[in-house]
Amino acid sequence: MCGICCVVALSSQHTICDGFNEDLYCRLRRRGPDSSQQLIKTVSEPSYECLFSGHVLHLRGLMTPQPLEDVSNNILLWNGEIFNGVHVGDSENDTEVMFRHLALCSSDADFLSLFSSLRGPWSFIYYQASGHSLWFGRDYFGRRSLLWQFSDVSDSVFCLTSVSVNLESCNRCQEVPASGIFKIDLKGCVTTKSLSLTWFPWKYSCTEKIEEEIFIDILDRVSKDLPDHISVVMNESKLCLSTPVTPFNRTISEASAECASTGSNNTSHVVSIETLEGYLAEEHKRKLVHQFIDVLDEAVKRRVLLLVRGEDQRTREAEGVFPGKDHVAVLFSGGVDSMVIAALADRHVPLEEPIDLLNVAFMPKEQTKQTGTPKNCIGQEMQLDLHRVQENDEDLDAKTGDRLSCFDVPDRITGRAGLKELEALNPSRTWNFVEINVTLKELQEMRQRFINHLIYPLDTVLDDSIGCAIWFASRGEGYIHKQGEMKPYTSPAKVVLTGIGADEQLAGYSRHRVCFRKCGLEGLNKELEMELGRISSRNLGRDDRIIGDHGKEARFPFIDEDVVSFLNSLPISEKADLTLPRGIGEKLLLRLGAKELGLKASSILPKRAVQFGSRIAKLESNNEKAHHTCNRLKLF
Repeated sequence: MCGICCVVALSSQHTICDGFNEDLYCRLRRRGPDSSQQLIKTVSEPSYECLFSGHVLHLRGLMTPQPLEDVSNNILLWNGEIFNGVHVGDSENDTEVMFRHLALCSSDADFLSLFSSLRGPWSFIYYQASGHSLWFGRDYFGRRSLLWQFSDVSDSVFCLTSVSVNLESCNRCQEVPASGIFKIDLKGCVTTKSLSLTWFPWKYSCTEKIEEEIFIDILDRVSKDLPDHISVVMNESKLCLSTPVTPFNRTISEASAECASTGSNNTSHVVSIETLEGYLAEEHKRKLVHQFIDVLDEAVKRRVLLLVRGEDQRTREAEGVFPGKDHVAVLFSGGVDSMVIAALADRHVPLEEPIDLLNVAFMPKEQTKQTGTPKNCIGQEMQLDLHRVQENDEDLDAKTGDRLSCFDVPDRITGRAGLKELEALNPSRTWNFVEINVTLKELQEMRQRFINHLIYPLDTVLDDSIGCAIWFASRGEGYIHKQGEMKPYTSPAKVVLTGIGADEQLAGYSRHRVCFRKCGLEGLNKELEMELGRISSRNLGRDDRIIGDHGKEARFPFIDEDVVSFLNSLPISEKADLTLPRGIGEKLLLRLGAKELGLKASSILPKRAVQFGSRIAKLESNNEKAHHTCNRLKLF
C-alpha cells in the first residue's frame, strides 16, 4: 500500500509548490513509512510541470520505491494489490508488474482492457509521456482512496492525492468517483487554457438505452461536485471498462414473496442454534453455505498470504514487550463478521504466527464526568497497574473485570466471548486479544491531530463515530493478557482485515428491516443494490485513509470480486430472511457459514454497529443524528 500524490501546474504563473507542502508530505509519509521519493517532471513544449510523490508500505516482493519511471519517461504511482487477473510471481512486486503492462499499452482500449482484468483494490496515477496524458482512477468498489482538488479561480494547478491536502485548500478536496477511470490531455489543457477530464466508465449490464441513461446520470453527479470551469466528458469512442462482478440478481420467487408477505410480522421464532441447524439439514441450503464458505475462504487466503514474511520487521511494540512476528490483525468485535474472518484467517496464517484481534472501547460519558480515579475504573489517563500474576483466567476476569468495568462495553464483552470460541477452535494458535481503551481526552486530541483530516471530505456524525473507532482500533495500541498479566502491547501487523461489506450485501442493518416491512423483497433488493453501489463513497475510501494512517493496509474479504459475484448471483431469499428475528434473519447465509465453521454463540449474535458496540456514539453529544454534519470534524 502507498501514499500517492501528483500536483500539476499548467501555467508558468503557478508552481507545483502551490499544491504541495510539508503538511501533505507528512500525511502521505504516514501511509508509506518504508520509502519516500519525489520526482519532478518539467516539460517545455507545451509548458507544464508535474510533481510525483510516492510513499511505500512494503508488503510484497522486492522493495520497490515509487514513483517508477522508465526510459520512455512514463511515470507510475500505484496504490493497490493485484490479487488476480494479472499474473504476479511469488517474488515479484505488483507495482513493477503493473508498470510493465502499462508500458505496453498503445491505445485507450489497451488501458481499459488491462484495468478491466485486475482483481483487487487499487488507485493509481500514470503519466504517459508520448501523449502528454495523465491517467488516474480507483477500482470498481473504491477500496483505495484518491482525492482530487482543483484551484478555484483558474485551472492552472490541480492535485491528486491519497489524503487531504493543507488546511487552506482542503475544503475543496473531493473523492475521485469510483465510476471509471479518467484521462487528462495535458497538452490540450495548456493549448486551450481550460481543464477537461475524459471519462471511461464501468460498463453496466443493462440494455443500451438504460445504460446511456445511467452514464448521463453518473456524469451529471460527477460534474455537479466540481468547480464550474472544470468539465467532464465521456470519451469520444464510448469505450468502457468491463465490470468485474456479475449483475445483481433481482429474482423473487412466488414462494419467497408469499413467505415475506405472511411472515414479515412473525415474532414466534426463537433465536437459537437449533434454528440454524434446521436450515443446514436441507441439502440445497447446506451446499450453498459450503460454496459461500469456499469463496470467502479463498478471499481471506489471498489477503493473509500475499505479503512479505520472514524478514526483519520494523517493530512498533512498546518497549519491554514481546518480540512479535504478527503480520495479520482483525478488527474484532466478536460479531459474526469478524469471527468468520478470524476463523478463516486461522486456516492459512502459519501456525507459529499470532493473530491480533483488535478490540476497541471508549470510556462511557458518565465516567468521564467523574473527577479523580473511579473506584471501579482505571484513571482517565489509563495508568494501568495490572502487572499482577493471577492464578488462572477466571481470577483474572473476576479481578481485572472489576477494575476495567468502565471499558466493558458491548463489543468488549462479545469480543472476549469470541476469543474463547476461537481458542476452542484452535488452541494451538496464539490469539492476541488487544484491549484498546480510549478516554474522551485522547479521543479529542487524536481527532484534532489526525482523524478529522482522514475522514475528510466526509463530514457526518456517523463518519466521525466510525472513523474514530476504526482509527484507534487499527492503531493497535492496548493491552493483552500474557502469562497471567495484562501487559502493554502494540500490534506490529501490517495487514488489517475488516468485515465491511457483509451487512451491505446480506441485509445486516436495521434500515434493511424497515425497508423490508415497508416495501417487501422488491424494495429490499433495490436497497441492497444501492448499498453496494455507494460503498465507495460512503465507506471504503474513508476506511482506507483511516487504517493507512498507521502504515497498515486495510483488506476487505467481503468485497473480493469473487465473493461479491457469488452473492450477487443469489436471490435475496438465499442470503437473508427478515421474517426471522434479529440474530438469525439478517445475514442468514453468513450465520449458517459460521455454524458450519464451528462458531456457535457468535453465529446468533444480533448485529451491533461499531459506534454503539464500542460506545463512542453519544459520547460527546446526545442531540445528534447520524446524518447530521459533525461540527467536531470542521478543520477551521
